[in-house]
Amino acid sequence: MSERGGLGFFDGVVDRTFGRLRASWRDIAGQARATASTGPDLHDGDIARAREQLRACLDGRGGEVAARSRAAELGRTYLALSDRGRERFLRLLAEEFDVDRAALTAAAARLVAAETLRDREAAEADLRASLEAPRVRLLTQFNALPEGVKFLVDMRAELMTLARGDRVLAGLERDLRGLLRSWFDIGFLELKRITWNSPASLLEKLTAYEAVHEIRSWADLKNRLEADRRCFAFFHPRMPDEPLIFVEVALVKGMSDNVDALLDESAPLGDPGAADAAIFYSISNCQRGLAGISFGNFLIKRVASDLAAELPHLKIFATLSPVPGFRAWLDPRLAADEEALLLPAERKILGELPVEKGAHSLAGVLARPQWHEDPELSQAVRAPLLRLGARYLLSEKAGQGRALDLVEHFHLSNGARVERLNWLADRSEKGMQQSAGIMINYLYRLDEVEPNHMAYTGEGKVNASSAIRSLARA
Repeated sequence: MSERGGLGFFDGVVDRTFGRLRASWRDIAGQARATASTGPDLHDGDIARAREQLRACLDGRGGEVAARSRAAELGRTYLALSDRGRERFLRLLAEEFDVDRAALTAAAARLVAAETLRDREAAEADLRASLEAPRVRLLTQFNALPEGVKFLVDMRAELMTLARGDRVLAGLERDLRGLLRSWFDIGFLELKRITWNSPASLLEKLTAYEAVHEIRSWADLKNRLEADRRCFAFFHPRMPDEPLIFVEVALVKGMSDNVDALLDESAPLGDPGAADAAIFYSISNCQRGLAGISFGNFLIKRVASDLAAELPHLKIFATLSPVPGFRAWLDPRLAADEEALLLPAERKILGELPVEKGAHSLAGVLARPQWHEDPELSQAVRAPLLRLGARYLLSEKAGQGRALDLVEHFHLSNGARVERLNWLADRSEKGMQQSAGIMINYLYRLDEVEPNHMAYTGEGKVNASSAIRSLARA
């Protein structure tokens, strides 16, 4: 989720989700509600009651209905806690319901000492059982509750922040991540197209979750769902009303080079039948609690394949993507030694800018508000910025051959090619701050996706057009 003004709107969506959970679990909790309520901050006496609830969920008494009732009441207890109370609850779960290491050591010793096949098989079974923390069995019970999977996804979102630098909570986070990864295997997911006729609650979430190009109004959203546009999302059967990730696609003629043109609400409606290009211009993860569980690589390939089947005249499948790490890489290098980064001809052009422009360096121009609206300043910095942008994309690594830019890494991992840099393609405040307005087309040639993926993930090789390579060598 992007950090933007719509974050309050996002929080409103989350609050309504929690409200539905409390309501839907009220009746399921039933007789389990006889348990004394806990205070929101989970002080010492409340910790003891929470511990009893956790143990009751694990003892398995009373059959499946009773187990669902106890899990629902435990979930309601968690939802009623304050931030401090939730941290104490999660720490209790992490510390006291972890693997029993004494039992694990004993099981390992029995395996080492086993002399017969029967003894070894029994010891292996005991070892496997002892490796599973009780907290995993407990968390698994929420899978049987309405919206229980969504509850765990949101719990992990909270836990991820708390677990940073905390070994105990990090162990619980790993267990929960492993559980969710097994439930969110790509084979379980459903691809659906979102249209203007989709439920209003889903459209509301689309607006809240958009992380690349803010949806400014209902009219803006409607424009993105017109006949010459497509929006596809992955859903999980246990979270049918919650998109996991979605991609927005424009059906146009030729490879797009400006995002404002794609988002222009006043532009005439295009004819999908006349389009030869599908441009993926925004892809957003919707569930913070599923971070690290990748769906995007499958989503783009699946959508491209479906569009190719629906509209066989499409010849180009490409993105119009941000370069979010460019300025973060460039600015400190300009501050340290700009002269070493620029070519003599580039330094000469910058040095000859009129005095009244007030900037004779690349860093100086970039520091000026609205520099891109001045044709002379814009022309002076175009060549060095595009050249350095190409160098950043082709040469700068984060280690182990991985591209430094996160968006580039994502698309190269999916088998795309670095195709073309586009000057001042995103003039929004965010676009200027992150990449000096530069955007990039990543090209997906469906018959080259797998070889490109293997070359990048195996050797760190970046497949790029000759134009990009020539620009980076300049």
